[in-house]
Amino acid sequence: MAHAASGIQVGALILAAGRSLRMGKENKLCLPVRGKAMLLYPVEAAMEAGLSPVRVVTGHESVRIRDLLADYPVEFVHNPLFAEGLSTSLRAGMTALDSGLDGVVVFLGDMPRVSAEHIRLLIENFDPSGDRPICAPVHGTQRGNPVLWPRDYFDSIRSLMGDSGARRLLQRNPSRVTLVNMPDDGVLFDVDSPEDGDPEAGHSL
Repeated sequence: MAHAASGIQVGALILAAGRSLRMGKENKLCLPVRGKAMLLYPVEAAMEAGLSPVRVVTGHESVRIRDLLADYPVEFVHNPLFAEGLSTSLRAGMTALDSGLDGVVVFLGDMPRVSAEHIRLLIENFDPSGDRPICAPVHGTQRGNPVLWPRDYFDSIRSLMGDSGARRLLQRNPSRVTLVNMPDDGVLFDVDSPEDGDPEAGHSL
């Protein structure tokens, strides 16, 4: 597990339940990016960074997502309420977390530029007992994803409603956030619509 030497245990929660409405009929998480499905990038980043367990929240086309990840040692959590917004996936995933975890990195499934190095930097700055236990990545002046949340905020995330995810918690608790500088903009880039770039074009993603 991440931070095993210091006794700190950090898991991963990867949100892969959305309907990708702005992408049209395609499930964007299954679209090819640089030769492999988009969702594989955050999954592999979590595993390479040593996060454990790695849990994937499914909803829309859950069988397809499970088949895509059949060869990966991940655990699945199904969110039957996925159509009601991002918060339902967060609640489903957080409810299924191991009781012994000190923190969890919450990934969005549509961020193919997030790497293990980004995650390692978050973990290196993580102090769950400190004054600023939430670790959020920044590049330049922009804050991105994924975010590393300490156990103290698990219940707050489980109580979220709507489609804005945990952004509101960050906005309400600025004095509790450690901003971790990242070497590139991979933590800022997500794919919401075809206008974000051709998934087949390596230079755009």
